[in-house]
Amino acid sequence: MKISFVIPCYGSEKTIAGVVDEIVETASAGKYDYEIILVNDCSPDHVWQEIEKLCQTDSRIKGICLAKNFGQHSALMAGYRHTEGDVIISLDDDGQTPANEFPSLIQKLEEGYDVVYASYDHKMHNKFRNLGSMVNEYMCEKLLGKPKGLMVTSYFAAKRFIIEEVCRYQNSYTYLIGLIFRATQNIATVPVRHRERTIGKSGYTFRKLLALWLNGFTAFSIVPLRLATFSGVLLAVFGFFYVIFILINKILNPAVPTGWSSTIAAVSIIGGFILCNLGMIGEYLGRIYISLNNSPQYVIRDMKNIES
Repeated sequence: MKISFVIPCYGSEKTIAGVVDEIVETASAGKYDYEIILVNDCSPDHVWQEIEKLCQTDSRIKGICLAKNFGQHSALMAGYRHTEGDVIISLDDDGQTPANEFPSLIQKLEEGYDVVYASYDHKMHNKFRNLGSMVNEYMCEKLLGKPKGLMVTSYFAAKRFIIEEVCRYQNSYTYLIGLIFRATQNIATVPVRHRERTIGKSGYTFRKLLALWLNGFTAFSIVPLRLATFSGVLLAVFGFFYVIFILINKILNPAVPTGWSSTIAAVSIIGGFILCNLGMIGEYLGRIYISLNNSPQYVIRDMKNIES
């Protein structure tokens, strides 16, 4: 059995070598056949030079350099399409995900599961990133059918047929969690220890987290559109009964003055709701338009130890 490690790299000039060394040491001790694919997601530091050095020392280490920053999920897709392993393992480049614990993921995978995620009792991210993870987990449960209690993280192992199915997706809005849950529900978790970050900071800004959530909302679910329809019907029913209430109240109490403020408030609420729903529909239409224009998932500038 051959294992392919795919690691998206961004801002990890000082950490990626340590992650690779940990993988090599653990894989060698366990006598695993392996390859390591490092994808530079147009990092602003000198991580590509580090990747080139690592590729020179070991032919099993392969490098891919993207022409611009396409995001973590698209970088993973670029790596997946150049894997040769029977099992593909994805992990982070900052050393927080314990690379030396990948045998436990493999062991769980051999029990018959298609995908195994690493789960953490306590994440060592900052409060903002942990909040983002909580929102992502809730969104996956409500929109993608993720079983409650199943933790989804960036550290996971998957069998080859799952990754091959994932790679069939060609559109520019890549959301791996949605692609995996679309392919299988035979998923398990394994507890591992999440480490503290010793160097650098997370590459996920608020803008990037928001873009990730939008992908989850719109790429693999029409639930938001159904919620908009349901909310519109609910608001219309409420308005109908409110009109009846006003008429009855006017008949019973003719001295009641007509409320200008309440009218403006109602118009503002309804107008805002309509614009919000139109914006949601526009988001879907915009994504369809960009997909029809064949916007690329990624563009590769250079590769090392990989045949073109």
